[in-house]
Formats: sequence, C-alpha cells, structure tokens
Amino acid sequence: MQIRDLPYPDPGVPDVRSGPRFLLWLGRNQLGGQLKSLAWGLLHFGSIAGLPYMVGVAVEAVLDRSGGRLALAGALIVLLGIAIALGDTMLHRTAVTNWITAAARVQQLLARKTAALGSALTRRVAAGEVVAVSTGDVEKIGWFVEALSRFAAAALTVVLVCVGLLVYQPALGVIVAIGIPVLALAVLPLLPRATRRADHQREKAGRATELASDTVAGLRVLRGIGGEELFLDRYRTASQEVRSAAVRSARMWAVISAIQVLMPGLLLITVVWQGVHLAREGRVTVGELVTVYSAIMILNYPLRHFEEIAMAYSFSRPSAKRAARVLSLQRTAESTDSRTRDRSERGDATTPAMAQPPADDSLPPTGDLYDPVTGLLAPAGRLTAVVCGDPDEAGRLAERLGGHPAFDGAAGMASVRLGDVPLDDLPLATARTSVLVQDKDPVLLSGTLRELLDVPASGAVSPEEALDAAQCSDVLDALAQASTGDDPMAAHLTERGRSLSGGQRQRLALARSLVTDPEALVLDEPTSAVDSHTEARIADGIRHLREGRTTVVLTSSPLLLDRAERVVFLADGEVTAVGAHRELVHTEPRYRAVVTRETDAERVADRDTDFLTELDIEETA
Repeated sequence: MQIRDLPYPDPGVPDVRSGPRFLLWLGRNQLGGQLKSLAWGLLHFGSIAGLPYMVGVAVEAVLDRSGGRLALAGALIVLLGIAIALGDTMLHRTAVTNWITAAARVQQLLARKTAALGSALTRRVAAGEVVAVSTGDVEKIGWFVEALSRFAAAALTVVLVCVGLLVYQPALGVIVAIGIPVLALAVLPLLPRATRRADHQREKAGRATELASDTVAGLRVLRGIGGEELFLDRYRTASQEVRSAAVRSARMWAVISAIQVLMPGLLLITVVWQGVHLAREGRVTVGELVTVYSAIMILNYPLRHFEEIAMAYSFSRPSAKRAARVLSLQRTAESTDSRTRDRSERGDATTPAMAQPPADDSLPPTGDLYDPVTGLLAPAGRLTAVVCGDPDEAGRLAERLGGHPAFDGAAGMASVRLGDVPLDDLPLATARTSVLVQDKDPVLLSGTLRELLDVPASGAVSPEEALDAAQCSDVLDALAQASTGDDPMAAHLTERGRSLSGGQRQRLALARSLVTDPEALVLDEPTSAVDSHTEARIADGIRHLREGRTTVVLTSSPLLLDRAERVVFLADGEVTAVGAHRELVHTEPRYRAVVTRETDAERVADRDTDFLTELDIEETA
C-alpha cells in the first residue's frame, strides 16, 4: 500500500482484545511495507557498519605504504557512502509511508466505528477522548509502526557487527560482544516507570482535551451565565497537571538517554584501554585497534534506536489500548425481552407478526414502524406524535427507532421492526436508508448551505421545498446578507453553525432531514428552540411535505400534537394511551400533566374537581 492508494478499500477487522494485540494486527497488515523498510535499513546500517573496517584497511595500507590497497579502500569508502545515502533516503521514505498508512488505517477504522454507532458513541466515550484518540493516539501508534522496522534493521546490524568483531579480532570482540547486550538491556528496569509516567501524562492530557472540547461547545451558554472564569480556572488547573506530568515523564526519559550515552562511553574506554595494552604486546595491530574503536563509535548510532523503540512502544501501548477500546464498541445484540414476550403472549392486536428479512436485504423495507419494547406502533404513511413522561426515555426510544440502540441497558431488548423486518437484521446502511433519526441536538458541519443540504436523498423533495417546510426564510435572508453574493445557498456556515441562533440551526437541521425523504423519519423535539407561531407553521409544513410517508415526532408541544394524525403517550416505558391530542387531554390526566406542564398541586385540584363533579351528577340523578 502506497500513500497515493489511500484510503484503503477495506481497512480490515482489527484485533481489539488488547493494545499490544492491536499493534501486532497493524504490523501483520503492513508486513510488506515493514520488509521493504527493513531491507533499506539493513543497507543503510550495514554500510555504516562497514566503514570502520575500510578505515582500518586504509590505515594498514598507509602503514605498509601500499598505494593499491589505499586506493581500493578509498573507492570502497565512496561506495559505502553512496549506499549510506541511498539506504537512508529510502529507509526514511518507506518508514514514513508505514507511519502514514498505519495512521490512515486506524483513522478509517475509527471513522467507520463512529458512523456505525452514531450519536450513541459519546454516551460511552467522552467526546474529548474520541478527539484525542483520532489525533494524538493515532500519531503515536503510527510512530511505533514506523520505528519498528528501523529498530529491527538496527538490531540485526548490531548482531552482525558483534559477530564480525569476534571473527576479526577475538580479543577485543569478546568485550564488545558482552558489552553491547548490557548496553541494550541497561534501560529495561527503567522502562516500566517511564511507561507509567507516560500513561499518567496521556490520561491528564485526555482530561484536559475533554474539558476544552466541552467548554468550547458550551461557550455561548457559559458567557450567558458568566461562567467563563470558572471553566477557565478549571482548564488552567488541568493544563498545569498536564505540564507537571509531562515534566516528570521527560525527566525519566532524560535519565534513559543519559544512560544510553554513558554506557557506550564506558565500553569505549574499556576497549581502548585493553586495545592499547594488547597493541603494546604486539597482539593487535594499529589498524585492527582503529577498526574496533571506529566500530564501537558507529554502533552508538544503531543503539539509539533501542531507546527510540522503547519510547515509541511506551507511548503507543496506552494509545493502542484506548483505540482498541473505542473500536471494540458494538451495536448491542438484542433478543426478545420479558415485556415483549408478555405482550406477544397476550396476543396484542398492535403487535405485528414476526417475519424473516427479505432475501434481498439491500432494498429498504416498508410498512409500519413498531417498537416491541414499548409497544409503540407508527402506522405507515401517517404522522405519529409520541409524548414521553421521561425526556431520557424519548432519547432512548429515538435511538431504538433508528435501529442502533447502542446505549447502556440495551441488552435484552428486541429489535425495532419496519413492516415485518427487524432493523437489526439489516445491513447498517440499509437500516439507516429506511429510518432516519434526527436527535434533539443535531450537528451542522461547516461549509456552504448548498453543501449542507447535499445529502443522500430520494430526490422527491427539493432543498427549496424542505427549507420552506422548515420555515427557513429568515435564515436565508440573514445568510444572503452575510454572504458576498446574493445567493444564500452559497453562504458559508461556521463550524457547528455557531454563527446562527439555536432556532436557526434547528430549522436548517430539520430541512436537511426533510430533503433525505426516508421511508420513516423520526424527529426528536424538532421545534424546541422556535417560537409558537413558527412552530405552528413548521407543523403544517411537516405534515404537508411528509404526506404519505411514515413520520414520528417525539414532542410535548401542543401545536405539533394537535396536527398529528395519531398521538401515542408513553409512561414508565410502555404505551398507555393512543388517540387524538384533544381527546387525550380530557381523558388522560398524566398526558395532560406532561403536555400542559401541570404541577402536582394543580393535578390534585383537577382530580378533586372531577370527583366533586361526579358526586353532583350522582346526587342529581
């Protein structure tokens, strides 16, 4: 895989059982690139290791006054220099390719996982943590993949040099062969502590990133309540904790680096002292002493890669662990729960019969939208409004209706069905083509309004029709004034639509959902940030534009409820009443309390009034 071939057609199925297993899986999937990098690394380091021998030959040639051997040594030194330059260039090229392709593979996996889980991802993992994994952690994982082949080439070169010195000059080669492993292993006792400090630093950095992300997302609210200084103090404290942790980690790595400098120096002193002693006895020639001395000096370069791989692994292991944790999240596997079984045993008339998915599951199914957990039935082609006594239950219901209930407590819940097909039995792309869920906090990406509305759609609803139904005329006027031209569709929207008001963002998000024109559309509080007059017009626009299409609106707004063809009231997680809005207001006290925001005292007073009225009627009779 080359950089120009990215992205991967299929990044594969990662081994997410642990961080080291994830790194091993990455290495196996980049075996070709690693072998290329290893080959160029051996050329580079091997050529460097050959220089001392050529220098020794040149010294011997000068001492023997042999011009031919000196010229040969010089020519070989030039060839080694060319090989060093070529090997270094290609090693850097292939190693960086390994880094980028590994990072791209991880980012593709994270992107696919984010798309698969949707908004439920941040219910399990903090948004700041997701950002940290997709940026800093991906970089550290790529660093380890890139450093691995260089370390392998350096380690093989060190072994070959030690063997060569044993053959070339056994008296000094023995010292080198014993000393080099000691040098390589000297820092091992310090690595666990360095790793713990690196983990601590990364944990503090992740918390600071999460705090910064949450602060930026709620900056407008913070300014409104005067809370900027409070959160600034919190971030300052978190930032200082990151700085302290980074300094402690750097100190440990500084000690490791100092050992990597000190130990080779001690080995060099020992070899020179022993070499001079042997040379005075005539057991070692000057050329051999120069060769061994030069070899030890040059070995410092490949030995530095032992420190790099230790540092890269220490930083990448916790990063890989966090990435594996995110990638291991799955859509919850459902099975029929007790409430569903009880409802089936009672033979509920609103419970559709179970059926197998169609043979061609790429085609979107059609029919009623049914949630067996709550008993909610949204008839095909009708506008159904759902009122939940618990706002959190409304969010969970919206997730289930979208076919991806990836939230805590979802285990054991039966799948929502569209017609006779369980959504969880369909491919995710088909399920989301069939049912689109707009949650109560939709996100607007930066770009032009035309790009915002350029989404996968049936083509039956034009952007103009969707904008009109969502009552976005004032938004278009504001965007036209802000843009350089007169075309509001070319106006640029800032990140998350921060330049717009909450109501304007909500209406643009609604228009985007209407443009897609899915088989079933689920809207969670689509008008909570607009005034009542606009809300009434939006309700009429949704009903007109979605005529003949299945639409579910989770709301407690009387204006939306009054225009719905069917209203369903959920209490304690189950359907308790179905009917028209005006009928339920008079017949269901709990429904009336939710819709009219009735207090407990008012509810008791209404109940007493109804009781007294009934008594008066009985007495009169």
